[in-house]
Amino acid sequence: MPRRKPTSTRQKKADIQLKRAIKRGDVPPSESKKEIHKPKLRRGPTGTFIGSVPDPAHAATVHAAARLQSSFITLSSKFLEDTKVLASKLPLTRPIPDAVVIHTEDFQDPTSQKFTCPRRPKWRFDMTKKEVELNEEGMFKNWLDQMDRCVLDWQNEFESDSRAEESDCQDGPLSMTEIFNEEFGRMPRSPTYFERNLDVWRQLWRVAELSQILLVLLDSRCPPLHFPPSLASYTSDRKIILVLTKVDIIGPERTSAWVEYLHKKYPHLPVVQVESYAAKQEGAGHQGKPQYEPHLPSSFRERLVAAIQQVHTEMMIPPEKVRLNPQRLSKWKPPVKADVDWDNVMKASDATYDRAKESEEERFKIKQKKGLEFLTIGLIGQPNVGKSSLLNALFGVNKVGVSKNPGKTKHLQTLIWTPDVRLVDCPGLVMPNGVPMEMQALCGILPISCVSAVSSSIFLAAQRLPIEHIYGLEHPELLSTPVLDKRTWRDGVRSDSGGEKPLVWTAMDVLVAYANEKKWFTAKAGRPDVHRAGNACMPIILFRSQST
Repeated sequence: MPRRKPTSTRQKKADIQLKRAIKRGDVPPSESKKEIHKPKLRRGPTGTFIGSVPDPAHAATVHAAARLQSSFITLSSKFLEDTKVLASKLPLTRPIPDAVVIHTEDFQDPTSQKFTCPRRPKWRFDMTKKEVELNEEGMFKNWLDQMDRCVLDWQNEFESDSRAEESDCQDGPLSMTEIFNEEFGRMPRSPTYFERNLDVWRQLWRVAELSQILLVLLDSRCPPLHFPPSLASYTSDRKIILVLTKVDIIGPERTSAWVEYLHKKYPHLPVVQVESYAAKQEGAGHQGKPQYEPHLPSSFRERLVAAIQQVHTEMMIPPEKVRLNPQRLSKWKPPVKADVDWDNVMKASDATYDRAKESEEERFKIKQKKGLEFLTIGLIGQPNVGKSSLLNALFGVNKVGVSKNPGKTKHLQTLIWTPDVRLVDCPGLVMPNGVPMEMQALCGILPISCVSAVSSSIFLAAQRLPIEHIYGLEHPELLSTPVLDKRTWRDGVRSDSGGEKPLVWTAMDVLVAYANEKKWFTAKAGRPDVHRAGNACMPIILFRSQST
């Protein structure tokens, strides 16, 4: 609305008289049109003017980004309400038993073997784009129905196992937790999350088609969680290298233990360790906070390049069926680029190679040889395992965007590493796996903004971490005024001696205590804002649980 010009009382009276005279017909209306106020356009954070006509190119970019947004299942309102009630009633076992925090070698549920990754259906060159897309959409719809049935069977199996455990424990004495479980029930198993957007899976298909060697990145804090059976089955017919990232967080002892575990479980796969950041030297801009820059130490670079070179050498050897057939052997060609300057790869950095300076003669020679122009290496894995960070560390500069939140990369990114090698960064995909949603969120696979069941996630974390002691929280019952017992008792009838009852913590007590400490309350009712407390707790719990 345009701002009104200040006028005097006399001017207002004259304007009113003129309007009345024009309405009576005594004065002809003025021909001058009223100036239309055009608001001044304001430039937004993206560089475009707010309120202006959107640029078609910018609108297409926004639409493409929306198409590549991850999609997950929506939890039912009944499940959210039931978990919220149970989180306020089920007590937390203190002290925490070792059986809860120590996993056996069978980390994944046996039912996880039923989960699979969708494979791109076969296509022909004479098929149109519409036919290929319809074929992929039909296959993906059938795959979603199959995975939904697997998730339902996985949940039902957990319920039957829980009832069997309850029947086995009826003979012996029951603990306090088991008594509450019998009275209120157990926390239901939440469905596992996996990517439900076809366009995101197409990114993985494209990276797998482009790449001759795949680097499967695993977070070293819990590698089995990031290499589920579905991903292992999807890459079973490809040349892959398992890369343990973030090894500087857990230390060399735990890293060696995980390497031994992976060698034992996957003896045919090479395993490499990397770290992608190094601390900057302190300067005037630090202000007491440590800063980091992309850097891959030379020892880790040598191991990674040596593993890639070993796999490349294996791919240069013809298969046994080809070697036994001289006619096929004469026509056989290696599936990778034959001539690779590995010394140049070892010293590669951001300033090593500029494709724009490459002469046309060199490109023409490569085309004349009818060979592959590059050895393509793809980086795949689940969200937040460090794919983009490793890519930046290989170049020594920030080439692609990174973030602490999962799902930063939305589209595959191709970067030329050397004249012989190129790297392809794939967006992170949440693979189907027999792992509850709460575990996926607390391990950094899911964005916290996608987690609606905050109470059940905090319940799972509080079963494994003494959150109330870590934050130094005060139990909500201690803040409330005790109710005096004004009843009259006869001598010897009152059984209790007035002693204090031991405080029992629940997951909801933890959230209420944290909200009280931060002074976070709802606007209307003034109750502790447990949802805000849960969203604030989860990132810190994630950091503490994975760095210890």
